[in-house]
Amino acid sequence: MGSDSENEKSIKEKKKVVTLAPIAKPFAGKKLCKRTLKLVRKASESKCLKRGVKEVVKSIRRGNKGLCVIAGNISPIDVITHVPILCEESDIPYIYVPSKEDLATAGTTKRPTCCVLVQTKPTKGELDQDVQEKLQKEYQQVVADVVEVTSSLF
Repeated sequence: MGSDSENEKSIKEKKKVVTLAPIAKPFAGKKLCKRTLKLVRKASESKCLKRGVKEVVKSIRRGNKGLCVIAGNISPIDVITHVPILCEESDIPYIYVPSKEDLATAGTTKRPTCCVLVQTKPTKGELDQDVQEKLQKEYQQVVADVVEVTSSLF
């Protein structure tokens, strides 16, 4: 009997459905989501990442550029409804990913994160030239894909 309940739990975990917010558009597909989270991880390691709504909004208002990645399973949705508007006003590309837990894991933090802003340059200090080039290249690829998804949506 013990194996049956363990089996049921694993089936439930596999079929875990992520409840998305109705405003989660443009939404990253599987491949783009994977590449975006990989970019977030690299930016976090390079200290080129702003985490959380408060930091992201402050950074956008100060005129910093980058890629905004927003979690699609935020509840209540009012927490992040103003972020896409700020991004559009500042010409910052943004994309929704399925879960805030995955976004936090990619951002190397334990707390679930609503949104992050991936920048190409760290706020303090400098990066090695090769690390900077790799981050910039991957950033450009992901932004191109995000712009393509966004343009097909509107």
